[in-house]
Amino acid sequence: MTDATIDYQQLTADIHHWGRELGFQQVGIGDIELDKHEAYLQQWLAKGYHGEMDYLAQHGNKRSRPAELLPGTLRVISVRMDYLPADTDSIRILNDPSKAYLSRYALGRDYHKLIRKRLARLGEMIEEKVGHYGYRAFVDSAPVLERALASKSGLGWLGKNTMLINRQAGSWFFLGELFTDLPLILDTPDDSDHCGSCKRCLDVCPTDAFVDAHELDARRCISYLTIELKGSIPQELRKKIGNRVFGCDDCQLVCPWNRFAKSTRENDFQPRHQLDNSELADLLLWTEEEFLARTAGSPIRRSGYPGWLRNLAVGLGNAPSSPRITQALLSRRQYDNPMVQEHIIWALQQHGITTESK
Repeated sequence: MTDATIDYQQLTADIHHWGRELGFQQVGIGDIELDKHEAYLQQWLAKGYHGEMDYLAQHGNKRSRPAELLPGTLRVISVRMDYLPADTDSIRILNDPSKAYLSRYALGRDYHKLIRKRLARLGEMIEEKVGHYGYRAFVDSAPVLERALASKSGLGWLGKNTMLINRQAGSWFFLGELFTDLPLILDTPDDSDHCGSCKRCLDVCPTDAFVDAHELDARRCISYLTIELKGSIPQELRKKIGNRVFGCDDCQLVCPWNRFAKSTRENDFQPRHQLDNSELADLLLWTEEEFLARTAGSPIRRSGYPGWLRNLAVGLGNAPSSPRITQALLSRRQYDNPMVQEHIIWALQQHGITTESK
């Protein structure tokens, strides 16, 4: 089939239909003009807000210029998939300092493979209809400004907390992209700011990571501190982290638009190993072998075992004193990693137990 014989109106309608059949809650098609977002990214990087995430400054302008990442790209098909499990009792867990709070996206299996596989299938379905064409699927796998592209595709707007927010679905969803050289019919961008005067997300942030609306200093963000940061968590921020041991959802939990969020339909995103309701002390006692086995296929692997122990030590340092908690910390006192030791010692000190450095 030649370009001249393709009915792009019908093909665009088919793509929306096929996407829903594949389990995506919404599909949108946008152009690749990201000049405004490119300028913002450059300013953000110049301020050093990315911390140790050097990959955000790499690849030149490919992140904001899709046609440089995949030559020939004309359109980006953006998709979203709900991930929030039903009844995870987030607020109760967050308010129980003996429990471990993990970001809700990390409770089940890693989303990358699932979404990429379905995006690849969507690409194949288009190819079956029009013949060979250029395309490539992305799910956090390359320098892509996914939230900006999703907004241009009509999937939501960029909220004050920098999350993509959808008026019918809130923000508890994953994103994925299919770059294509087909001149598909564009959806209407959602470039209005529907946050209004609300600033609950800015006010609730435990570490005051928001410099202003739409401006996040990642170096203070708990998601960065517990996942991306590979060294020691700054002491002045440890008490503020509370029991959040992998990521943070506070700015989403208070967002009024999330009253419209839907529970996920995907079994892969359901909690595993009771990670939605686990004691900090129990998790600290996992051996490295248990950690690797129980986080197989999980986003939690990103922190690594030492990072996992570091985060749990901070959580336990912030928990109410009890023999169970101090015994758990003491059991890790000899773990052979200086960073972990530093955080274990700090945690024990919070409970009035002083130990000499190893």
